Amino acid sequence: MTQGYINTGLPLNTLGRTGIEVTKLGYGAMEVRGTRIWGGRPVTDEEAGAILNSVLDAGINFIDTANDYGRSEEYIGRFLSHRRAEFTLATKCGCTVVRKDDTTDETPHVWTRENLFRGLHESLERMKTDHVDLIQLHNPSVEQCEQGDLVAVLQEMKQQGKVRWIGCSSTEPHLSVYIGWGVFDAFQIPYSALERQHEELIQKAADAGAGVIVRGGVARGEPGEGMGNQDRWGFWEKAGLDELLEEGESRTQFLLRFTNSHPGMHTNIVGTKNPNHLQMNVEAAMRGALSPEVYAEAKRRLDAANVS
Repeated sequence: MTQGYINTGLPLNTLGRTGIEVTKLGYGAMEVRGTRIWGGRPVTDEEAGAILNSVLDAGINFIDTANDYGRSEEYIGRFLSHRRAEFTLATKCGCTVVRKDDTTDETPHVWTRENLFRGLHESLERMKTDHVDLIQLHNPSVEQCEQGDLVAVLQEMKQQGKVRWIGCSSTEPHLSVYIGWGVFDAFQIPYSALERQHEELIQKAADAGAGVIVRGGVARGEPGEGMGNQDRWGFWEKAGLDELLEEGESRTQFLLRFTNSHPGMHTNIVGTKNPNHLQMNVEAAMRGALSPEVYAEAKRRLDAANVS
């Protein structure tokens, strides 16, 4: 099954043992979830269609979503199903969404075969496709994964041809255990210069042959420009990273390039509904990784500021 990707010059990586060539800049479609879930911002149908098509027009070929991301999957199906061959599609399962008034933040997860397949079938229907390239468990604990025999459920999905590869979105303390199992083809891991807890595990996952998808790679953008946490961004000032910016480079662009400099990272999913921010992200990705000297100095300063 070959994807007809458009090569616009964005840097590419191979997503671990999957062999899929993905752009180092991916797109996190949670940003078109709408107001139904997790404090999302309003998004019109026109805005969603415009940003999703702009993502593909820019050459980005990896899109990540989830069954409980509000209207995200619905919009992908509505606006991108006719361009399905142009991108790798990843979603997540285990989710259920309880909506009492259509604005609730309740997103319980149920770790049973029945619910995982329910979510997958719903996702396929919403996105108007017969398969997803990557299905990911949506942050279960190791205990939940073992009790529900969830890996076997994902493998069954793969055997049925409904998914091509299996993965897990996870964090410590579960992530290191999952890497050791050697059964997941890809991991989605939170990481940025301002959130470095999983820095070594990213490399461990890549060394084990798994694809590595980074989320939070720009720390949600600088407060005021994006939706980043003020306290977390305080580490930027503490580390004195302004001194390392290139001429005309924004703080968010530097963070994106820092994330893209990690040798174990394969794609960095950055979400936005703002076309100008998308263009800035593309420009940063096109600039490539930081120089080895700047990357090393940034890490030295962040270590001194105790950013972990």
